[in-house]
Amino acid sequence: MGVFQPEVSHDSQSSSRSFALRLKQVNPRVLSLAGVVSIIIALIILLYVHGQGIKEITLVIDGKVQKLETREALLSNVLAKEQISLQPHDALSIGLSDEIKDGDRVVINRAQAISLTADGATKTLYTTEDTIGQAIDKLGISLESYDKIYPSLETAVTADMKVKIVRINKQVVQRTASLPFRVIKTADPSLTKGTVRVAQAGKPGVMVQHIEKIYRDGKLASMRMVGKEVQTVTKDKIIAVGIKALPKPAVATVTSKPATTSKSSKVNANSNNVVTKAGVDFEYKRVIKNVSMTAYSSEEPGIGTRTASGTRVTEGRTIAVDPNVIPIGWWVYIEGLGFRRAEDTGGAIKGNKVDVYYDSLSHARNFGRKSRTIYVIGPVKPELN
Repeated sequence: MGVFQPEVSHDSQSSSRSFALRLKQVNPRVLSLAGVVSIIIALIILLYVHGQGIKEITLVIDGKVQKLETREALLSNVLAKEQISLQPHDALSIGLSDEIKDGDRVVINRAQAISLTADGATKTLYTTEDTIGQAIDKLGISLESYDKIYPSLETAVTADMKVKIVRINKQVVQRTASLPFRVIKTADPSLTKGTVRVAQAGKPGVMVQHIEKIYRDGKLASMRMVGKEVQTVTKDKIIAVGIKALPKPAVATVTSKPATTSKSSKVNANSNNVVTKAGVDFEYKRVIKNVSMTAYSSEEPGIGTRTASGTRVTEGRTIAVDPNVIPIGWWVYIEGLGFRRAEDTGGAIKGNKVDVYYDSLSHARNFGRKSRTIYVIGPVKPELN
């Protein structure tokens, strides 16, 4: 009896060998892919652990530096944990939602409140700038060329500081002023004594003054004259005074003399200090010779239009004197100039020195320095006889 042998299929042996071959080819690829995935997962875990690790940051608040160690990821969480509060106008170097990293430097500038008064209104503003100039520039507040700010732009900003801006406007306007004419008396040999005649009628001149007006916040604060020119020249009034001797009467009879002659004779009888100047007979108190004379003008800086005696400076009348030499309010006669009144004083006017007033600064400077004889008259100005 024969032995039964299991049938061996050719196909079965071939399939087994093919599967084994494929397994040998696939396993290295799967292992490589698994290794890469494992490395990525490990890196993610390491990054997460690193992110959750301790980070050291530098926190600067209003210039004060402090070091912090934290495990927080966001700046907002760090500030909350450290109980550091922020105001709406505070400035941060990074955003609250930004992720912080080890070694980061975070700067916080606290906003300061300032009270600003400008253009008729007062309001509270907030700034993180260091100086007032930087603050108003950052806040978009403009300053014109003449505007003033108190305190100054270089002043450091402090909490609850009060700042005021004064708006300055300048305006130049024209104003006309009348120039009084002078009365000049001249000797006329064709007229007899006691006779006067108007040789030329006087006519006032016109001066145009340029006045600068300064307004502070819309209100007139000051005004000053910055220039002037003569529009119409003054025409002086000229009076001719007779100096011709009266004819002697042919018959010796008693006649009445003119009042002016009697007055003159009375003056001559009572005093020897009588002279005739510019056709006027007057008595003087004393004569001062070799008086040093200069001139001044209200156009000079620091020279006003009011005299020491309270009168207004007037060309052709006002002079400055030493009250110890010529009393204030007294009239004098100056050789070559005429009658003047002592109305003003000056720090440099001492002794036999006189300052003559002129409206024009150029005329005052052209006057230079002269030496004149002065007749001191008294408080009453001499008039025609």
